[in-house]
Amino acid sequence: MLSSFSKLSEEQLQEIKDLEKSIRKTLLSYSSYDVLAEDLTEEELRRVRELEEKLGTVLVAVRKSG
Repeated sequence: MLSSFSKLSEEQLQEIKDLEKSIRKTLLSYSSYDVLAEDLTEEELRRVRELEEKLGTVLVAVRKSG
């Protein structure tokens, strides 16, 4: 199982913003995905790490569970 930021419609995003304003708190929306971490070769891992460094982000190789 992996979680990441939710993909929200404009309407859903507005509802969250309205609630944030009302409670004076910042909210983050996450969704879960039924995936497993994928094995990488040393070369694949090197290439992933290079791109992570370039983009300033974290990448996770996954495959569908089951």
